[in-house]
Amino acid sequence: MRIGILGTRGIPNYHGGFEQFAEFFATFLAEKGHQVFVYSSSSHPYKEPTFNGATIIHCKDPEDNIGTAGQFLYDLNCILDARKRKFDILLQLGYTSNSVWYFLLPSKSIVITNMDGLEWKRSKYNKWVRKFLKVAESLAVKSSDYLIADSIGIQNYLKATYQKPSEYIAYGAELFDRPEQDILNNYGVKENKYNLLIARMEPENNIETILDGAVAAGEKIPFLIIGKHDVNAFGAYLKDKYKDHPYIKFIGGVYNMDHLNNLRFFSRLYFHGHSVGGTNPSLLEAMASNALIIAHRNEFNGHILKEDAFYFETAKEVAEYIDGVKDKSQFRDLLENNKRKIEQLFSWELINQQYLDFFKRVHEKSH
Repeated sequence: MRIGILGTRGIPNYHGGFEQFAEFFATFLAEKGHQVFVYSSSSHPYKEPTFNGATIIHCKDPEDNIGTAGQFLYDLNCILDARKRKFDILLQLGYTSNSVWYFLLPSKSIVITNMDGLEWKRSKYNKWVRKFLKVAESLAVKSSDYLIADSIGIQNYLKATYQKPSEYIAYGAELFDRPEQDILNNYGVKENKYNLLIARMEPENNIETILDGAVAAGEKIPFLIIGKHDVNAFGAYLKDKYKDHPYIKFIGGVYNMDHLNNLRFFSRLYFHGHSVGGTNPSLLEAMASNALIIAHRNEFNGHILKEDAFYFETAKEVAEYIDGVKDKSQFRDLLENNKRKIEQLFSWELINQQYLDFFKRVHEKSH
């Protein structure tokens, strides 16, 4: 098949979850003998014409010059190019800024859209942006031939809201079993002597609730916060609020996967506060990295973790976990169960194959 992938900033991944998936999936498709094309922002540092067998299509992206509106123009440039490529399948990852161009999508390609999370619920957006995102979501649903939901919660939502079926295919992860304790020296922490949170600085990730719990707890071991804290007002607010608590350490963005995996592996508690969206990549990566997870109680996290994590809703509960758990090795059964889930349900090989099988089915159906 001839397959195009759009909706990301490009590969190799320098940005986030969809880019990571696109990198793995494009490589997988090329290895299986398919022609695969990945759209990439002109501001992406990788400028080569191919990557691991995939063709990279570099499209003009003015976001650095004109701000958020540039995302829409970048997506427009990608879609206009896709009209010329005669793709059998065009995979859209997300819909936020490309759905407005739905009427330009190539009519002879099968359009499959991964619907991501419930973007319009994100509290970082004002009411007008949320209204736009709700409209964008409906446009993506109506203009796609097929939908993919990366969580059962999203699948149920699409069925209830739009009466439209979707294919459930989760996100993926790789088991991490090559720990290097020396990496901790870069962050000034020791094995089992720090707690960890990895997230974007956004209110719906419950970072403030978690850190209020850390302040309330009697145990004052280092608490590492990984995520860009200098790109929005909420990040600045958090850094200022906890500046008098030296054990709360805002590290900033870390994109070295080996460092992230080791930090997860050697942490005492790993807090996952995400409450909006589907299968979150960082949650699967924590499961794959031997982390003892304290997750926000909601259907998205609960569907993945089930009984193999602890759950919180309040700062008081967070404080109780911090004071109550001194060594995660006493919960080895939870750790092993989560790693087994990664192997059996969420490995990249399995997820990539599920996507390819779905593509083959819909492609054969169209002929």
